Amino acid sequence: MGNWIQVVGPQHALQLFGIRLVGVDLVNAKKLLFSVVLVAFLLLLRQILGFLSRRSASLAYHRVEFWLRQTTSIAVAVIGLIGLLSIWFDNPARLTTALGLVTAGLAFALQRVVTAFAGYLLILRGNTFHVGDRIVMGAVRGDVIAIGFLQTTIMEMGQPPSVQSADPDMWVKGRQYSGRLVSVTNAKVFDDAVYNYTRDFPYIWDEMSLPVPYNSNWTAARQVLLDAAKTHTVNASQLSEASLTILDERFALKRAEIEPSVFVRLTDNWIELSLRFLVQTHGVRDVKSRMSADILAGFDQLGLSVASGTYDIVGLPPVRVEMVDKNGAPASNTFHS
Repeated sequence: MGNWIQVVGPQHALQLFGIRLVGVDLVNAKKLLFSVVLVAFLLLLRQILGFLSRRSASLAYHRVEFWLRQTTSIAVAVIGLIGLLSIWFDNPARLTTALGLVTAGLAFALQRVVTAFAGYLLILRGNTFHVGDRIVMGAVRGDVIAIGFLQTTIMEMGQPPSVQSADPDMWVKGRQYSGRLVSVTNAKVFDDAVYNYTRDFPYIWDEMSLPVPYNSNWTAARQVLLDAAKTHTVNASQLSEASLTILDERFALKRAEIEPSVFVRLTDNWIELSLRFLVQTHGVRDVKSRMSADILAGFDQLGLSVASGTYDIVGLPPVRVEMVDKNGAPASNTFHS
């Protein structure tokens, strides 16, 4: 047994059946032990810092917790990388060679991974979106619940009727959660446009279109729509001064443009009334449902109706009906119309 396994040389290399195993020696064993201890320490440190960040952020805004987690993860990763490099590459010449090989391998085999990590840096540095923002990224609509080094996790939501034909197909016909968590690679920020519904200004403009007949009181119908919008949607008096400043300075919009308005359009079949209003990004479907109920009640009270496609039959050709007996012979009864 002693002849099969031997420790030889000044570095105490392991020799098996007379063959010296490359890299298996006492020095590398110590390095491996130090590496295991370092990784275990960093994992424990990350757990402790994560617990402290959750405790400290429980009384503050949820974005504080997100930034604490991101800072902790990056700091632990940097310390771990520097520590492992210091343990295994004590010779600068060996470190340069290893870095050159690693860089070449990454450039060839891990292009998408590197691109995804670069997308992560762009998301954070470019303030593209944060946890809690409602976005469209990579054809996925929903709220961001996590941002990782390589992927962003989104709580998917349905699609309003106007975009029901968009991919992927959805069974939820409104901007409400579908229950699916979707992981999207961060590399999508370089390939597709990212739509953010809540960045800087947590409101969006929405519309409802309603057709009314030409022979109806369309001015009364217009007022019903305006009353419903003023009751349930956001007006200038409800916005904070900070939001109004953002509108004035960044978007160059006047406060008068916030108020609900109805646009009238003439078509071949009816008068189309388009109601434009400002609403908070979350809860749009509930707001539009309450507005629709008020509009229907207002129409019933004023005797108004909603237009629909109809056809008028102006004439019919003559119709002759002949009766036959059971043998197929013509009967005496014949009707004309």
